[in-house]
Amino acid sequence: MSDSRDFEALPRGRHRLSREEVRASQRGRLLLGMAEVVAEKGYVRATVADVLKKVHVSRETFYQHFADKEQCFLTVLDSASTLFAGALAEQAGPEGTASVMERFERVLTAYFAALAGEAAIARVFFVECYSAGPAAQRKRVEIADRFVELLDAALVLEPGWRKLPDHRFACRILAGGISSLVANALIADRAEELRSLAPKVVELANHLMRA
Repeated sequence: MSDSRDFEALPRGRHRLSREEVRASQRGRLLLGMAEVVAEKGYVRATVADVLKKVHVSRETFYQHFADKEQCFLTVLDSASTLFAGALAEQAGPEGTASVMERFERVLTAYFAALAGEAAIARVFFVECYSAGPAAQRKRVEIADRFVELLDAALVLEPGWRKLPDHRFACRILAGGISSLVANALIADRAEELRSLAPKVVELANHLMRA
C-alpha cells in the first residue's frame, strides 16, 4: 500500500538520512518522476530511461523498488489516490454547526484544490491511466468505486439524499460527472478552473434532492 509520502523527494546536497529513509525517498522521487514523465509524454511513450533522467536515479535503484514500468505506474495510481483522498479526509472533520451540504462543499473545495495543485499527478490519475493497459484500468475502476463510497458516506447524512430512490447510484452518476469535468480540464491545461467546481457540484446535488 502506498501513501502520499511516496511523493516526497530526497533532499538535494548533503543529508543525514538513514539507509531506509534514503530508499523511501528515492522511491518517492521515482514515483514523482514517473508521474511527471507520463503527464508530459503519455504512458505509451514514457520509458524507464526518461524517469531516470528526470530524477537522476540509477537504473539499478529503479529495479530495487519496481519490477518494471507498469508496476511503478500502478504504484503512482495508488499513491495519487491516497494523496487526493487525504484532501477529502482532512476537511471531513467534526460536524460542528455546519450543515451536511456545507461540509460537503468544504470537502469538495479541498479536493478540487488538491487536484489543481498537483495537476501532473492528477492528469496521470484521470487521463493517462486508461492507456496503461488492463491492470491500470482495473485499478482506476477500483479507486473510482472508493470515491463513490466516500461521496455517498458524506451525502447520506442529508435526509433529502437518503430519500432518493437509489442514492448510491446517484453518487455514481455524480462521481462520473466529476471525473469527466476533471479530465477535460486537465487535457485542456486548465487545471486552475477546477477550483471553481465545488459550488456547482453542490448545486447539482441539491437539485437532485429537489427533483
